[in-house]
Amino acid sequence: MTARDRLRAFGAFAYDFVVGDDWRIALGIVAALLATYGLSRTHLPAWWLLPVTVAALLVLSVWSAGRPRRTSRDDPHQ
Repeated sequence: MTARDRLRAFGAFAYDFVVGDDWRIALGIVAALLATYGLSRTHLPAWWLLPVTVAALLVLSVWSAGRPRRTSRDDPHQ
């Protein structure tokens, strides 16, 4: 196995580990980390932003997974 193959395998692992099943959750966490950093550079407390964001993303993820999926036959506009 060459160094390039190992690097590619590690990149695939890292992507699967960070993004996992839902890219929206990963994007939300990155946005929350950036917002927490930005808020920490001000005089306002920033400790609360990340836990609130994680809780909100958890609720949205569970709600999204619990919804029935619409198929093209279910669409009343077709």
